[in-house]
Amino acid sequence: MRLKSYFNFAVVLVALGALASCGTIGRFGKPATERPSQYSNPNNPNNIDTENTIWTAFNRKSNETEVLVNRYIWQASLEVLDFLPIQTVDPFTGVIVTGYGTPPGGGQAYRATVLIKDPALDARSLNVALQTRGGPVNAATSRAIEDAILTRARQLRISDNGL
Repeated sequence: MRLKSYFNFAVVLVALGALASCGTIGRFGKPATERPSQYSNPNNPNNIDTENTIWTAFNRKSNETEVLVNRYIWQASLEVLDFLPIQTVDPFTGVIVTGYGTPPGGGQAYRATVLIKDPALDARSLNVALQTRGGPVNAATSRAIEDAILTRARQLRISDNGL
């Protein structure tokens, strides 16, 4: 029973701490009712930022979104690292994050983060960060994976031009 009262005391203490951090007490800030001087007249249209609002994120036209990722490197990354389970993919920023997986015929589990940062089919467009459960892998292993991805991307491009 005594342990339960310590637990209840700790929960109340954490709740009070969280509540105190939400408010403004003394030197920690100004009351929320005070406005900065540049917004003294709320009816002045110059004080309202109409170009960048939350609604602009939802009301964008589809042709405004430009993807700056090389599609051959993207596809080649997914094919070369297909033994790794994909956790996160974002084609707009060019990031692929995988979970741990073991390559066929290997005993070591790897995890990869791929960044495709340019639309050119170039080695500078690709960054691969490999990691084992013990930490990052050596640079030669990471470079070998990058080379395999770039080789596959070139193969995809050549086969695409043959159509």
